[in-house]
Amino acid sequence: WIKLGLKFNGICTGFLGSEKQIMIVEEFLLHFKTDNNITIIDPVMGDYGKLYSTYTDGMCTEMKKLVSYANILTPNLTEACILTGREYNAEYGNEELEIIAKQLSDMGPSKIVITGIVRGTYIANYCYEDGCGGYEIKTTKVGTQRSGTGDIFTAIIAADAVNKVNFHESVRKASQFIKKCIMKSIELEIPVTDGVCFEELLTTLR
Repeated sequence: WIKLGLKFNGICTGFLGSEKQIMIVEEFLLHFKTDNNITIIDPVMGDYGKLYSTYTDGMCTEMKKLVSYANILTPNLTEACILTGREYNAEYGNEELEIIAKQLSDMGPSKIVITGIVRGTYIANYCYEDGCGGYEIKTTKVGTQRSGTGDIFTAIIAADAVNKVNFHESVRKASQFIKKCIMKSIELEIPVTDGVCFEELLTTLR
């Protein structure tokens, strides 16, 4: 790719399974990240206040390095706390979330969205844009949490970023789309263990 002189409008990373994989991605970014493209990093590390069983302290250290390359970062609350060295608290209010998001932004990314925060009957995403502060976007909670929603969320954010869609609008769109996907999964009686049905709704994305 280097010899071919390939250039990318956007680069998006998701789950990485070892320190070596994270280092390979970092090397890729050293070669291909420029001031003219956008890097979106989803630091898939854990959930519900705990690291995934496959994740090591060494991987956490390497992921913190990778975050410095991001223009946009999409952690859940667990991952945001791990990356900033803070104790996990599912009840963090917006004041605390802004402090966490600012700390993440100081690591490199200018836009942060902390995803999947439970607020009673709502699911909230806390957004932060460097120079603009933070704000919350909420959608009504439906069904139960399913694996794969984070991947869909980040994919929409990444595509919109490359297409220069407003960040606030993009987060709102991703949140609403995931809600529709969960409702469709319930309608089709897709087992929770099979993730979320999104294929039939792709044509609704604009």
